[in-house]
Amino acid sequence: MQVYQHWQGVSPEHRGASVAMGNFDGVHLGHQHVISLAAQHGPLGIVTFEPHPRSYFAPQSGPFRLMNAEARANRLAKLGVQTLFELPFDATLASLSPEAFVTQVLAEGLGVSHVTVGADFCFGMGRKGTAADLVSLCATQGITVHLADLVQVENTDISSTRIRQALSDGDTKTASQMLGHWHRIDGAVIHGEKRGRQLGFPTANMDVTGLHLPRNGVYAVYADVLTGPQKGHYLGAANLGTRPMFGENRPNLETFLFDFKGDLYGQHLSIAFVEWLRGEEKFDSLEALITQMHADCDRARTILQAAK
Repeated sequence: MQVYQHWQGVSPEHRGASVAMGNFDGVHLGHQHVISLAAQHGPLGIVTFEPHPRSYFAPQSGPFRLMNAEARANRLAKLGVQTLFELPFDATLASLSPEAFVTQVLAEGLGVSHVTVGADFCFGMGRKGTAADLVSLCATQGITVHLADLVQVENTDISSTRIRQALSDGDTKTASQMLGHWHRIDGAVIHGEKRGRQLGFPTANMDVTGLHLPRNGVYAVYADVLTGPQKGHYLGAANLGTRPMFGENRPNLETFLFDFKGDLYGQHLSIAFVEWLRGEEKFDSLEALITQMHADCDRARTILQAAK
């Protein structure tokens, strides 16, 4: 997948794409529907924005994203996207009128041939442009447009907001039904306090800054090592939270991979949240903590083997 982080100077071989356009936070089933429709009209591309416009306009709103840019790109690549236009959402882009966005970005900059969006899509300065406006403006540039209907699961519209709520409740099953895949956090393994190694459970630590986090606690997880000599798929157990046993308060994701030996520092992992096992606890002793960790791993292994 070719990734562009600008909308000017696109190579001729990547012009003429049929693009799905939106934020695609979570790449849920509704997003996948839009993408599948776009794929019917030519070489498949995605037009999205980084950072998310909400982060630009309301930086004080707190973490809300379901996935970072890396996780989104990984998921889009699995869907067969050939070109990802990850446009920088800055003052220049935010100030473009709907007319200027279509002319300067879609037509002249990216040279797209077709655009597919959800029927509720808005664009341009102040979100003044509607999906109907997109159809008429694109027609003046020779670009066709398809408006996709909203997708429902059990008579409920799929939305990133509903997925966030399910994850906040620790309801990974409902979230996965709307996503069409397990909710994942992707990123590089960073150095932690190495307490897990001392306890006999060496963990891979990952930064979760800027993300809407699932309910704190221990999870049964699938872990995909995406880079390095030990690339592969593993079962594991992960703790998401602030580690009250050690008096810390910054959110952290630490994952213990079953049947794994090696060094993962700097490598990129994708952690899939399969089932919430329990909340965070403060134990009376390290021995009690270790006993519980063994029980957590045994339960996680049983769940994951059954879920395959």
